Amino acid sequence: MRRICAYFISILGIIPGTLTQAEGQDTLYIPLKINTGIEIVGPATYFIENKTLSLEGYISMDLNEKMAVALNAGYVNYDFSQYNYTYLNKGFFIRAGTDFNLLKPKKSLGKYWGGIGLRYGLSRYSWEVPEYSQSNYWGKTTSSIAPDKSWGHFLEASPGMRAEIFRNFSVGWSISLRMLLYSGTSSDLKPINMPGFGDATKRFSTGFNYFIVWNIPYKKIRVIVKKPEPEDTEDMEDNEDPNRRQDTGTQGQRQLQQGNTAR
Repeated sequence: MRRICAYFISILGIIPGTLTQAEGQDTLYIPLKINTGIEIVGPATYFIENKTLSLEGYISMDLNEKMAVALNAGYVNYDFSQYNYTYLNKGFFIRAGTDFNLLKPKKSLGKYWGGIGLRYGLSRYSWEVPEYSQSNYWGKTTSSIAPDKSWGHFLEASPGMRAEIFRNFSVGWSISLRMLLYSGTSSDLKPINMPGFGDATKRFSTGFNYFIVWNIPYKKIRVIVKKPEPEDTEDMEDNEDPNRRQDTGTQGQRQLQQGNTAR
């Protein structure tokens, strides 16, 4: 019984300090959202160049004001031809991970996002070389490589920004920095393109994405933000230069003596 009483007394002692701390803080209500969007750079590039078709969708769910889980998925149809060979590649990819909002709650307000996304990427694709030719001393030979399927793995970091321009409607961009883990093929037959990654003949690749996003609020959370502490004017006065005080006092005495002399 004594322990229980001591426990409640300790709680009562903590409550006033907590209330005092809360009074020195601001409270914000941040909406958490489910965000779905489409990437528009890929279709625009295909419309202009009529070469590589790239389609990508995006969905994320806010866990709190700073973090969200995210999933990107898409399809790529890649066609490349050169003077002595033709390379075809197509397939699907997914990138799953987490988005971190580096903006402070007072800046973001559930409408603005500026941070970085971290993803693990998986690519399932088929590729083939319908025709290639080689010329040597004996003449020109023509051959082909039959279709084959492979799995690719990679990591991605994507810094970017997103802003709500209309109610529950946002636009945003990101820069993709990717590192290849495994292309699914031998070192002699590295894919010229791997869906979701890019040029898999290299260890690293980059990309740029521009998203149109629809935001669906599903919950509001309470976020406490500390107010900036006011400057202590008394301390500033105490820290004032004593020589300056002495000079000010001496000047006042001189003015007083001059007044008495004038009288």
